Amino acid sequence: MSAVRGTDVDVPTADGAADAYLTHPADGDPRPAVLVHTDAFGLRPAVREAADRLAAAGYTVLVPNVFYRRGPAPVTEVPAFVDDRSRGLILRRMMPVMRQLTPERAVRDADAYLRWLAACPAAAGGPVAVIGYCMGAALALRTAGAHPDRVAAAAGFHGGRLATDRPDSPHRVADRVTAELYFGHADRDPSLPPEQIDRLEAALTDAGVRHRCEVYAGAVHGFTQADTSAYDREADERHRAALLDLLRRTLRWRRTL
Repeated sequence: MSAVRGTDVDVPTADGAADAYLTHPADGDPRPAVLVHTDAFGLRPAVREAADRLAAAGYTVLVPNVFYRRGPAPVTEVPAFVDDRSRGLILRRMMPVMRQLTPERAVRDADAYLRWLAACPAAAGGPVAVIGYCMGAALALRTAGAHPDRVAAAAGFHGGRLATDRPDSPHRVADRVTAELYFGHADRDPSLPPEQIDRLEAALTDAGVRHRCEVYAGAVHGFTQADTSAYDREADERHRAALLDLLRRTLRWRRTL
């Protein structure tokens, strides 16, 4: 693991500018780029720390405030530790904000994030990876479907509502995905019941998408969120191992001389 350098940046978008966190190895070499879509609690210290750990493994990581239209992060107060009671309160406050991030806006934003990374000196040229947590898993899947020429890998962890009956359900982009996908589902997650897991799996299989979907036994929604009561260390370590394995297979990097 290498030392990292993290900075706050602004990413121009069609609807303004998204504040974001950029982190990468401190040695100055451009590294493969990874775009991270957060959960509903948004960009906060625990997310920055997780991004730094990923950067230390050899990647340039961009974590935008996906709710920038409402203001800079944090767009609502999030305590240092989110227990079961405060989780519900925060989600109720964030629900209207989440609804504003329509699929059309999410795809438009992803285009801006990827264009920004393409011009970022810390990011190596070539394919990128996209990761999403909770609601971010759907954003990652939509990004992979909208940018098959740029996205080589996409992963989603404890994602919700990935394969609903709605005509704009995330799983319906499967036929446009060329990336390799990985999903780590929580098996105690009411936002992704077994029928949706099966529907997502079927859609990816029918579309010929290289993928692996795994259910993490005993894990609840939010199992990677180290600053919440949902955190599960064993499941988090499993997620990290699966993620790094995916990135090593799909992103290529050659050190400059």
